[in-house]
Amino acid sequence: MKQINWIRKLTSRKLWASVASFVSMMIVATGGTENTATQVTALIMAGASIVAYVVGEGLTDAANITTQTDIEVDKFEE
Repeated sequence: MKQINWIRKLTSRKLWASVASFVSMMIVATGGTENTATQVTALIMAGASIVAYVVGEGLTDAANITTQTDIEVDKFEE
């Protein structure tokens, strides 16, 4: 069984566009106005941007710490 890469999924623009589309269509289908659906979609996409930024920065910081640790270890081995 394959493991799911949640970080990749949560930063996927396709996922967030699909979620926003689904929610906006549900709002319209249940009697909400198109204006409300548009506002909710905008909020979802704004939230997705924040999630992608935070996860991306976290991965960058983690990679940077690993690289610095490797460099420091290499200095002591010389």
